[in-house]
This record gives sequence, C-alpha cells and structure tokens, in this order.
Amino acid sequence: MSSGTSAQGPRLRPTLDGIPTYKPGKPAGADAYKLSSNENPYEPLPGVLETAVKAAGSFNRYPDMGVTELTSVLAERFGVPAEHIATGTGSVGIAQSLVLVTAGPGDEVIFAWRSFEAYPIVATVAGATPVPVPLKANGDHDLDAMLAAITPNTRLVFVCNPNNPTGNVIHRAELERFLDAVPADVLVVVDEAYIEFIRDPEVPNGIDLYRDRPNVCVLRTFSKAYGLAGLRVGFAIAHEPVAAALRKVATPFGVSRLAQDAAVASLRAEEALLERVEALVEERTRVVAGLRAQGWEIPDSQANFVWLWLGDRSQEFAAACAEAGVIVRPFPEGVRVSIGEAEGNSIFLAVAEAFRKSL
Repeated sequence: MSSGTSAQGPRLRPTLDGIPTYKPGKPAGADAYKLSSNENPYEPLPGVLETAVKAAGSFNRYPDMGVTELTSVLAERFGVPAEHIATGTGSVGIAQSLVLVTAGPGDEVIFAWRSFEAYPIVATVAGATPVPVPLKANGDHDLDAMLAAITPNTRLVFVCNPNNPTGNVIHRAELERFLDAVPADVLVVVDEAYIEFIRDPEVPNGIDLYRDRPNVCVLRTFSKAYGLAGLRVGFAIAHEPVAAALRKVATPFGVSRLAQDAAVASLRAEEALLERVEALVEERTRVVAGLRAQGWEIPDSQANFVWLWLGDRSQEFAAACAEAGVIVRPFPEGVRVSIGEAEGNSIFLAVAEAFRKSL
C-alpha cells in the first residue's frame, strides 16, 4: 500500500448511518403459521403458475424493458392512458423511485407514523429529510397535522390507505379535502397496496382522485391480493410527467419476464381472485369479531391484517404466539397479525384470549 493511502476503505455516505433497516416479517418454520408478512396464503391463481413456468424457459433472455403487455392490460383495466403507467419491483420499488424523482438533500418527505416502514428509508436513501406525522390516538391519519407540516421544502407526501400496519382508512370527503389543500407542486402518493380488501363504501378509489389532479399518484401492487409477493411487481398510475420520470429512473429490466407474464395472467383470473379475497375478508371478519368478543379495542381494519395496540408488551405477545405456532409482526407500538389460513388464525385468537386475561 502506498504511503498516504487510507487503510479504512472506501468512503461511504454518512447518511447511511441514519437509515433504519427494513425488517421483513419473521419466517415461520415447518410447524408454524406465518402471519408476520401481509402475504396471500393461497397458492397462485389458476393458470398463473403454468404461465410463470413457461416464461422461465426464456430467462436466459432479458425481459421486455418496457413491460409493454402488462402496461397495456393495466391501461385497459383501469381506463387510463398507457403513458400514465409505470411499473417496478413491487410498489416499494416505485415508492423509492418516486422519492428519487421529487426529492433530494434539503427536501422533505411527509408521511404518517406509524405507517409503512419503507417510507423513512426511501426518503433517507435519496438524501431527503423524512417528516413523520403521528397518527391520531385511534390510528387514523392526522391529515390536518400533515397539512400543517408542509413547508416550502416539501416535495412528496405519502398517504397509505388502508394504513399499514393499523388497517385504518381515510374516507372520501376527508381525503378530497386534504388533496385539494396540498400545494399543486407537492406530489401526493396514495398507496393502495390493500385496496382489494376494502369493504367500506366511504373509502375512495385513488384512481378516481388522480384523474383531475396532476399532483396525485396512485400506487398498487401484485404482492398482496394477487399473491405474487415473491415475483416483485407493482405499478403506479400518475399523470404523464410523473410517470415518465418514474420510467426514466427505473432499474433497467427490473421487472422480470416471469413477473410480467404472471401479473398479466393474474389480471385475467380476476373471478378466482375475487373469490379468494372474499374468503380472506370473511376470515378477517371472524378474527375481528373474536378479538372484540375477548375485549380487545382494535381498529376496523380494511386490509388483510389486524392490529393490536400493545405498546411495550408487543414482543412478549409475539413470543407467546411463536410458542403456540404462529409468527406475528411486533412493532414498538403494537402487533400486526396477517390474515392467513383459518387454523393459524384460530391459534392466534386463542393466544390473544389468554394474553388478554393477563393484562
């Protein structure tokens, strides 16, 4: 080594020291039910596995970088121009791109907290300043506080509807009032990863809100209801300047041929999808009713999970669940439990009942 050369290695960005590590749901062993990640417990939809296997035969070739077929099918499905669609590696990959195209050092990204844990990570990675705004006591977004947090440096606002991990939703009148009050040069991203599970008629479809609002972008994913979590494919619907910017910064060939073909096949198997989603909603109803009968005060979840406000006893509850054979997801404020197989849900309810009596 020549004199004067540092022995410390390459210089890395100091910003990385402040980035929290994304914590995925803990995996389950062969004898446990995994309720720690918001996955669809069902196998792939009819025809999807066969389509993916066929696509695997050509994975020596690069995929279609433009994701042309999926983009065309999505445009037709949602009645939007193809130019308004951008795809990516799950909605979280697109969320990171959204920050990259709007914010950098000195800029601010606002989101509710607690909400999707990737929001502060993707903001910090871009060099922007994350601005978490506490949820209301009942778990709702505090939209008035989020409006008050907007400054001349604000570039992006994430709104998670339904909210992950609490399951709370924002109703149409409240969300429209918020969107109309946000400055036109601030992008609002309505993250609808769980929209297929909503049964509250007062919750708006974000695509209806985006149509006449150039500063609104809608995020969707195939990871939850569609059961393609392992293939990593999601999409954004936004007006052309935003969508074009997303395509510009997207990782080249990020969405694989398997993911593209499986997503198209999943969209064409919508009847079977709706049946499975309805079964999960029925299970959610059973779980919520069971918890409330035990005395738990929980949010009216419109997603594929439920939330228990357990605070500093969250880890203790998660350990009790693991001992009984179900893996759940503890956070500092509470525990999120995905709706999975009926047997696993029933074990969770039994643990919750016993734990409730110890409180």
